[in-house]
Formats: sequence, structure tokens, C-alpha cells
Amino acid sequence: MKFGKKSVCVLNVGGTRYAFPGEVIRDFPLQRVSRLHACVTEKEVLEVCDDYDQDSNEFFFDRHAQAFVFIMLYLRSGKLRFVPGVCALSFYSEMLYWGLGSAHLEFCCQRRLDDTGYSEEDLIMRAEDNESRSEVEVEKGSGWLEWMRRTFEEPGSSVAAQLLALLSVIFVIVSMVMLCMSTLPDWNTAKHNTVEEHRIVEAVCIGWFTAECVVRFLVAKDKLVFLCRPLNLIDVAAITPYYVSMVMPGGAGGLSGVAGVTLRVLRMMRVFWLVKLARHFLGLQTLGMTLRRCRHEMATLAIFLTVATAIYSALAQLLEHGLDPDHRNLDDRSNRGGDYASIPAAAWWAVISMTTVGYGDVYPVTVGGRMLGGLCVVSGIVLLALPITFIYHSFVQCYNELKLRSARYTHTHTH
Repeated sequence: MKFGKKSVCVLNVGGTRYAFPGEVIRDFPLQRVSRLHACVTEKEVLEVCDDYDQDSNEFFFDRHAQAFVFIMLYLRSGKLRFVPGVCALSFYSEMLYWGLGSAHLEFCCQRRLDDTGYSEEDLIMRAEDNESRSEVEVEKGSGWLEWMRRTFEEPGSSVAAQLLALLSVIFVIVSMVMLCMSTLPDWNTAKHNTVEEHRIVEAVCIGWFTAECVVRFLVAKDKLVFLCRPLNLIDVAAITPYYVSMVMPGGAGGLSGVAGVTLRVLRMMRVFWLVKLARHFLGLQTLGMTLRRCRHEMATLAIFLTVATAIYSALAQLLEHGLDPDHRNLDDRSNRGGDYASIPAAAWWAVISMTTVGYGDVYPVTVGGRMLGGLCVVSGIVLLALPITFIYHSFVQCYNELKLRSARYTHTHTH
């Protein structure tokens, strides 16, 4: 690598060559290019670019040549726009590769990128997936370990994976039925009559989930990432109480106090196994993706409701209780005064009014309180409706995307 004052560095991007003085590379505006100056060995250089010719001091980048032209124009003029006729996501992937972000785009192109429905994190993940696609293709032929991983992690990858997914769904349903039945009043009597059958069913279900979790952990590419996934943490937390109760002298009843309550809470976490069905059903996947992409809209909605709740609960407490501390104008038979004795107590009324639930357990009785209640309901409808349009469009886009991805995946693995 030659980066001296008199040396010339050549960047070959998609067949288009750019020559720069060697000293310019160190302070080059693009992060990926400037990283070349810190490389000492050829191995380090190949981690930044795709190939290197030491004789001509030429660095090869197998990237979109036209996209790089627009990026170079940005370095000259300070304005970055999408390449006409090129997919916005593809160009954004090129931007991320060279070290640029969406903040460098012009406002019109930022709007175009936002219209795709992807968040910043989703776009970065897609770019990283494209970068590692070649490595994934190599790993696909790595033998039985990769086959096992795809069988357990990708239900549509093969017939064996589909049968395994079906078996997993059956065990989830059986476990949920057992969990629901255990809360019935007559369950304890039935359990004493058929104690062996109940123990066998529970042991088989827990054994299946344990084996599935252990196998998925063993074949996972990154063990740390596997352990940090929320669904896997739920699996461990839901399985653990069974083995804890097995080693206790009195079984599940061997623990009392805080330990017993904790054990029962963890046991009840089995209900979250229903979320595991999202791996097999497109609708649940669409819901999860929509919530992830619309988290900013959901946060905005929560802020709207929080602010409005604080305002209306304070006003309701004042009109229903603060201005009439003796409750002379209230119906003593209903004893409604205590419902608005404090702002936190009135907040319950504000929440169920703005969400148009209206249980009827709390309601204003003064003229001012009723006028405030009408305003609270109308404003609640407006506030809830504002972000719904964005969430709806994101849901439709996520559904179509997952449906198309599933169709392509099925077509790829059946031909």
C-alpha cells in the first residue's frame, strides 16, 4: 500500500477508475475509503475492498458504478439525490456501504425513502444481509449442521421442517389447553383422579420444548445472539419452573412465600409460547413487523394519550371534587365523590373515556364534568385517529412484503 505524497491511489468501482493522490486517502470524506489508509497488511485491505493490485496500487470495489458517480457528485456539490431509474433501497444500501446515512440525502429523497415504510434500523439490516449473502450461500452447503439449523429455524425450508413446525404447534396448543384447564375450579379434583395422565402430558410437552430449545441453541450460528432474543428468553423462563418443582421435596407446593409466587408467575409465562406461532403464521408475523416499524407512531400515540389524560384527569378532579369538597351537589346514594378524589383516580375515567370504552363504573354528575366528558370523548377519537392511517398503510405493506417473500422462498426451495 502506497499512500505517500507522490504516490497515486486508484479506486476501481464497478469498472470505473478514479485516481487520487495518496495523501488524500487519509482524509477522504467516505469512511470506507479513508479506512484504507490505516491498513498495514494486504489482509486488512481485503477486509475493506474486494481486491487489490499492489503493482498499480489499485483498489477494487465490486459495487454499483453509477451510484458511486452520484456519491462523488455529492462530495463535490454537497447535494445527494437518488440515481434515476435505480431502486431507492439499492441506492441507500450503496450509501451505507460507503459510510453515508439518510441524513445526507436531500429532503425530497428522504421523503421517498420514508415512503418505502422501512425504518432506519430495517434498512441497515437489509444492507447487512446483502453484504453477508455470499457467506450465507457458502454456508448452505456446509452439511448436516446447516440443514438442522434451517429445519428448526425456517419452517418452510423442507418437508421435514414443515412436519417439525406442525408438531411444535400441536405441543403449544396442548400446553395452552393444559394451562387454561389448570385454572378451572374443578381442575384439582380431576387432577387427583388422573394424576399420572396429567404428569405424563406435562412431562412430554416440557420435554419437547426443552429438546427444541437445546437443539436450536446448539445449531445457532451466534450463541450470544440466540440467548438475547426475547422469545428464547421466554422459552427458558417458562421451562425452568417445571424442573425447579421437580427437585423440590414437595413438588410445586414445596415452595412458599416469595419463591412460590415467583415460581407460579414463571409458570404462567407459558402463555407467551403462543407468540412462537408467529414463526408459522403470516398474520402474526405481519403484526409483529408492523409494530416494530411503527414504534415511532405508537410512541407518538402514547404521548398523545398521556398528555391528554393528565389534562382531563386534573380538570375532572377539579370539577367533580375540588370545587365541591362536601359533595352537596352529588348523589349520596351512589357515592360518586370518591371516584374523583384525586388526579390518579380521575385518570382511570379519562383513559376509558378517550378510548371510547366507557365501562360505566365512573362517570361525571356535575354539568361542568359532563361537558368535559363530552370534550374528552371527541378529542380521544381525534387523537386515536391521527396515527392510525400510518399504521394501516404499514400493515398492508408488511403483509404484501411477507406474502411475496414467502412465495419467493417457496418457489426457490421447490425448484
